Amino acid sequence: MVLARDGGTCIWCRRPFTGLVVPTTEHVVPRVKGGPSWLANEVAACGRCNGERGHRGPVEWLEECLRRGWDADTPRLARALDALAEAIAREGGQRRARHYLDAQRRRLRRRGTGRAIPA
Repeated sequence: MVLARDGGTCIWCRRPFTGLVVPTTEHVVPRVKGGPSWLANEVAACGRCNGERGHRGPVEWLEECLRRGWDADTPRLARALDALAEAIAREGGQRRARHYLDAQRRRLRRRGTGRAIPA
């Protein structure tokens, strides 16, 4: 389901999924940060990026990917974070994840525009 939604490339390095680049799904908001086990909290990533990211925040890992020269899919990450925020607003709960998610969305917006935009 996640691969059909996200397409055939890794969100972090944009390598196409092939026999050598194995697709995985990972949580945008890590479970240790309160991220739910919902489809809205999952993105398609290659095994390398999923393993190397660990529990780092999505924006922190995005910046690391860009520092490494990888063509990370920033718009797709923004859409994933927004979709998760909408799912949490609709479903309720996830108190721990809400604050973390809001901070990540603000950080991503600041990164792209150079100024803070309220979530």
